[in-house]
Amino acid sequence: MAADPGAPPDSTPRVTVVVVSWEGAHLLPPCLDSLRAQTLGHRVVVVDNASTDGTAELLAGRPEVGVVTTARNEGFAGGVQRGIDAVDTEFVALLNNDAVADPAWLAELVRAADAHPEAAAVTSLMLLAEREPPEVNNAGVVLLDTWYGADRGLGESPTAVAEPTEVFGFSGGAALLRTEAVRAVGGFATEFFLYYEDTELSWRLRDAGWTIRVQPTAVVVHAHSATVDQRSRSFAYHNERNRLWMLMRRAPAPVALRAGLRFALTTASLTLRPAPPVNGVVPWNLRPGLRVTVARDVLRYLPAALRSRRRERAGLHQAGSPVRPVAPVGRERRA
Repeated sequence: MAADPGAPPDSTPRVTVVVVSWEGAHLLPPCLDSLRAQTLGHRVVVVDNASTDGTAELLAGRPEVGVVTTARNEGFAGGVQRGIDAVDTEFVALLNNDAVADPAWLAELVRAADAHPEAAAVTSLMLLAEREPPEVNNAGVVLLDTWYGADRGLGESPTAVAEPTEVFGFSGGAALLRTEAVRAVGGFATEFFLYYEDTELSWRLRDAGWTIRVQPTAVVVHAHSATVDQRSRSFAYHNERNRLWMLMRRAPAPVALRAGLRFALTTASLTLRPAPPVNGVVPWNLRPGLRVTVARDVLRYLPAALRSRRRERAGLHQAGSPVRPVAPVGRERRA
């Protein structure tokens, strides 16, 4: 890790902002500039996921930024956990490298967390870049009636999600976490690599008795999909695999079983009757080959998921933690 970015001379920051970046040298300057402009004192740690695009040289020119460098790309989940392992502040804030934060972003998140000590996380209002009028990217995560996660408020006007409230989950793209709460429940599931790691951790925090809130006055503008193309094979694979992994780890057993069977039946149907192309291309998530790969990796993960369920439930029972009931809470357009 590079030299400690340090604190303002007259105070000790309560927050460390963790930014994970892979081949994102072209994205980092606006993100880091927005953090430099924050009204609340803080530290910054950038986790460089083995980038080869000049990220190291760029960060060397920003001595106020701490750097954690990995030997290989550990994905968003692994990168965030590396950042959390490196900090000792009360709060950890997460910000995507393709996001720009309003100057009051951190102050608003901390104000909400102080007002709600029962909340393990406070998530932000993320707006889509280059949209006029403004359009919501994410105002927390909801659980659909399929038990999959989705962006709350996606595509709506910010006025539709203007009230602070409790939500099912936080978005890892822009949120404030209580460091010790996250550590107490085991941190991020690094094997997820990217996608659904934030929803899975949200679920785990709720099972441990915490709440999660959204603070719409904490605003960031997000260049959605600037890091990973949502039309890519990588996005489809991790999205399909990880939402099944999440259900295997967290959902009631009958729900997880039904989701697995539904995935298998859909895959069989698509094998017999292939999906038609969309704009000349069959979406990756509808290609039988990818779905078979997902099914294989879901089955391989099953023993680990079952061990995790038993271990976590035993820990909650011994600790006497209240388990907050979890059920689908509404329909939103899927992320």
